[in-house]
Amino acid sequence: MIYSFNLGLGWASSGVEYAQSYRANIFRQIGAPCKFIFTDVFVRDNIEHLSDNIGFLDSEVIWMYQYFTDFKTAPVTITLKDLEKDIEGEEYTFSRDGKVAKYVFPGKGNFYTAYLVDEESDLLHRVERVSEGCLVRKDYYSYGRVFSEYYAPLDNKAHLYLRRFFNTDGTVAFEQVIDGDSVMFRMKDTILYSKEELVGYMVRSLKLTKRDIVLIDRTTGIGQAIIMNAKPARIGVVIHADHFSESGTNEENILWNNFYEYSFSQNKYIDFYVTATDAQNILLREQFLEYKGVEPNIITIPVGSVDELKYPDKKRKKHSMITASRLANEKHVEWLVRAVAKAREDIDDVSLDIYGKGACEEDIKKAIEEVGAEEYVHLMGQQDLTDVYINYEAYLSGSTSEGFGLTLLEAVSSGLPIIGFNVRYGNQTFIEEGENGYLIDIDDSLEDKDKINLLADRIVRLFSHDDLSSFSDKSYVVAEKYLTSEVIRKWENVINQKK
Repeated sequence: MIYSFNLGLGWASSGVEYAQSYRANIFRQIGAPCKFIFTDVFVRDNIEHLSDNIGFLDSEVIWMYQYFTDFKTAPVTITLKDLEKDIEGEEYTFSRDGKVAKYVFPGKGNFYTAYLVDEESDLLHRVERVSEGCLVRKDYYSYGRVFSEYYAPLDNKAHLYLRRFFNTDGTVAFEQVIDGDSVMFRMKDTILYSKEELVGYMVRSLKLTKRDIVLIDRTTGIGQAIIMNAKPARIGVVIHADHFSESGTNEENILWNNFYEYSFSQNKYIDFYVTATDAQNILLREQFLEYKGVEPNIITIPVGSVDELKYPDKKRKKHSMITASRLANEKHVEWLVRAVAKAREDIDDVSLDIYGKGACEEDIKKAIEEVGAEEYVHLMGQQDLTDVYINYEAYLSGSTSEGFGLTLLEAVSSGLPIIGFNVRYGNQTFIEEGENGYLIDIDDSLEDKDKINLLADRIVRLFSHDDLSSFSDKSYVVAEKYLTSEVIRKWENVINQKK
C-alpha cells in the first residue's frame, strides 16, 4: 500500500493537492493500491465533497479523525427531514435562505441553524444548536453524525472545549479535549496529549511493513511523527516548492525552506526524495553534498502529466490569453490584469480570462475595474480546463515561485506559448526563451510597475512579431516529455525498487 500524508484541502486547493490527485490517477493506472491521508480538522465542508471535487475516489481518501471510527469517506446523505425527526412534536418556526435554514423554538434565544450542502437540496452538512442565546453544540454529518463540537460561554464568546467522534451506531469512538491551543485525545486504549501524538498513533495503527511506501507531501506539524513511526516502510518526501532561501544562503550555511528542513535533517531515515524537475534535483544534490556531506537518493518525477497532446478543432480566439491558478498573492494575477490593459495600447483586442478561486479574488476585481478592463479581462471561476486551453493563443503567468506548475504543463500540452518570469523551477522547465515564449528576468530591485511593463512588452512582442504557429509547435515538443506513460514508468521504478 502507498500512503500519502497531507494536511488539508479546500475548494481552492493548492498545487500540492492537485499533484496528489494526478498521482492518484497514475497509481490507478499502475494498479498500485493507495490511500491519501489528510490530518487537518474539516468543519466548513464534508471532506468527501472536497476530495471528490479535485478528483480522488472515496476509497482512496482517509481523514485521520474519521479513521478511528467506522465511518467511511462518503458524501452527505442526511437531510433536513432526518433532523426534523429529532424534534418531532416540538413547536418551532422554520425559515430558509439559500444554504442556511433556521428552526426557532419558543423562549428567548433557542434555535437551530442548519447549514446545507447547496442552495437546491436539503442535504445537511452541520447544525449549530443555540440555547438561551449561547452556542452549545455543533453537529457534523455525512451518512450519520460523524462528530460534534461542544461549547460553553467564556469571556462573552463561545468556547470550544470538546469534540466527540462517533461510530455509525452512535457510540463514541474517541474524544478530543480542547483548552485553547492545548489538546488531549481520549482514545479507547490510551490518552494522547497532542495532534503530533495522534499522527504517530495513527501511523503505528497502520501496521506498516517493508512492502509499504509512505509519501509525505506536507511535513508541518506531522513530519516528525510520521518519520519516527513509519518504519519498516519505505519513506519518501515529495518536494513541491523551492527548498531553500537564496537570500539566506552563503558559502558556509544554507537556509532550508522550513517545510523541508526537518526531513532534510533526518535524511538517513528517508529512503528517497522526489523533485518535480531535473533542475531542482541537480541543485538539491549539490547542496546536500556541499552543506551536509551526504548524497541522498533523489528522484525526478513530474507531479503532473498529460494523457495526450490536445489540438484545437477550430481556430483559436485571436490575441486571447489564459491564466489559471489559485488566486493568491504569490500568483500576482493583479500584475497580469494591468499588463494586459497596458498591452491594449498597442494591440486593441488582447484579452485575458482568469480561471481559479482564492483569497485575492476581490482585489483582482478591483484591479479590473480600476484599469477599466471589464470588457476584456474576465474572472471565470473554478472549472475543468481539460478542453479549455485549446481555445486560447497564449498563457500568461505572474508567479514568482513555482515548484513545477501543473497549469504550465496543461498549457504547453495544448500548444500554448507561455510568458512568465525567469524563476525556478516551473517557468524554466516549460518555457524555451524565444522559442515557445519568454522568460522575463527580474530581481528585487524592480518595482511592481516595472514587472508589469515587462509583461506587457512581451505580450505585444508575442502577438506583433512572433510566429505563433512555430511557438505552438515548440510547446507541443516540450510537453511530450510529460506524457502519462513516461510518468507511470518512473513511479513503477520506485514501487518495484527493493528496500
